[in-house]
Amino acid sequence: MDTKSYTGYKGLPPFVNLLSVDEALEKGQTAEQSVNQLKRFHWTLKRLALIFSNRITSMPIYELKMALGHHAHLCAEHVNTIHERVREMREPPYGLDTAPDKNLDLLLEEIQCAPSPEAFALGVYTKVIPALTRGMQNSLNNINKLFEHPTYRVIRFALLEMQDIEIYGKKVVESLIDDNKREELANWLTFLDNCLDACGDLDGTKDKKEQNLQAQFSATPYQYDPIPQRDERFIDKYNMGVNAETFLLDREQPAQAKLIMLCFKRIREIDVPEMMASIIEETKGKPWNYYKDMIRQLWDETRHAMMGELGFISLGIDWTKIPITWAWSLELNTKCTPKERHAILFFIEQGLMPAKTGKQYEWEVAVAAENNLAKLIQDYDWADEVLHARIGREWIVPEIGGQKQTMEFGSKAWDKAYQEWDKWKTDGLTEHKNWWPEIYAEACKNWKIEPDAKVLAYNQSYKESRADQKEVINH
Repeated sequence: MDTKSYTGYKGLPPFVNLLSVDEALEKGQTAEQSVNQLKRFHWTLKRLALIFSNRITSMPIYELKMALGHHAHLCAEHVNTIHERVREMREPPYGLDTAPDKNLDLLLEEIQCAPSPEAFALGVYTKVIPALTRGMQNSLNNINKLFEHPTYRVIRFALLEMQDIEIYGKKVVESLIDDNKREELANWLTFLDNCLDACGDLDGTKDKKEQNLQAQFSATPYQYDPIPQRDERFIDKYNMGVNAETFLLDREQPAQAKLIMLCFKRIREIDVPEMMASIIEETKGKPWNYYKDMIRQLWDETRHAMMGELGFISLGIDWTKIPITWAWSLELNTKCTPKERHAILFFIEQGLMPAKTGKQYEWEVAVAAENNLAKLIQDYDWADEVLHARIGREWIVPEIGGQKQTMEFGSKAWDKAYQEWDKWKTDGLTEHKNWWPEIYAEACKNWKIEPDAKVLAYNQSYKESRADQKEVINH
C-alpha cells in the first residue's frame, strides 16, 4: 500500500489529523529521551520563575520590573504541567528536585548572579531563553504526536509563552544594550555558551563537549538585595504627603476627581511586587505550589501598577510628575521578617473586602464617574483581590494559627514597619510636598472644567493615619 494515498473513511484524515502516515511511521523518540528533556525544561522553568521574581526588587527600570513579573509568572505556570507529565511516564523517584545537569545549573546560577541589569538581560534573553525555546521546538519536531500527544501538548503550550518572552527579550536588548556593554560582557557570554555546550545544549540532545568550567559571577554566592530600586523618572520617593484613601472615602468629594486617586493607588502598587519578591526569595522549604501562587499574585500586582499607568495616560496626566513612593516596600523589606510581610499583605487584603470601603467601593466610584476604562480597571482589580485573599488564607493563615490571629499579627507588624515620616523630613529625604493641587488642576484643564475649590484644598497626608485609616502609633 502506498502510504501517501492512505486515507480514512470517505477521505477523512487518519489519526485525527495529528500527523501524516509517513510521519507516524518515521517520527518518534523513546520515553526515556522525552523524560530527560522534560526534566531539563522543568528545572529551567522552575529556576527562571524564581530568578525573574527575585530580580524585581533591585531592578530600577520600571518597564523591566513589570516584565520580570510577567516572565516569572509565565515560567511558573508551566512547571506543574511538566511535572505531572513526567510522573505519568515514570515511577518514583522522578528526579525532579535535583539539577539534571551540573552545567545547566551553573548556567542558571550565572544568570542569577549577573551583576547589572544589562548583564542579566544579555544572559537571560540572548542565551537561556533562546536555548529553552530551541530545545522545546526540537522536542516538538521529534515527538510522534500519535504516540506521545500528552507530551506534545504540554511542550507546545509552554513554547508559545517562552517565545513571547524571547520576543520581548530581543526588544530589551535592542533598546538597552550598546556595543560597548556587549564587548565588556563578551567573555562572560562566551562562558554561557560553553555551559550550554558542556550540557549538550539546554535540552541535552547534542553531544556534550567536556570542559572544566569555573564559575564566573556565581563564584560569589548570590545575595538577594532587599532595597527597592527605581529609575530616574521616579521623583521624591519618600513622599507620603497625599493620603489617597482619606480622599477616596470622603463621600463629599466628587467622583471625577477621585479617578486621579484611583490611578495613583494602582500605579503605586509597584511596591507590592518589590515586597512580595522578598517574601518569595526569603521563605524557604515551602511546596512548589506556594511559590507558584505567590508569583501569580506578584504578577497581578504588577499588572495593577500598569493599569494605573494606563489610567494616567487616559487622563492626559504625566505620572512622572507624581511622587510614587517606595516607602512601603523599603520599610517592610528592611524591618520585617518574611512572615510579618506576608501577614501585613493579608491584613491589607482582608481590609479591601468590605463593600463600603474596599474594592467594591472603588469600583462604584469609577461607575459614578462614568468612566468606562476606570470601571474596567477596578472591576478586574477587585476580582484579583478575591484570589489574593484566598492565597493568604491558604498559606499564611495556617502558619500563624487562624484568621483572627493573622489579622492581629499583621496589624502589629505594620505598626512596627510604619514609615518614619518626621525622620525622613529631618534627614532631607523629602518635604512630603502636597502634590495634589497641581495634578488636580492639570486634570481639570484636560477635562475643560474649573477646579473645585474644596477639592483643590485637599491636604491630608499619611502622617497621622495608615492607608487603612488606622491611627499611626508614634514610636
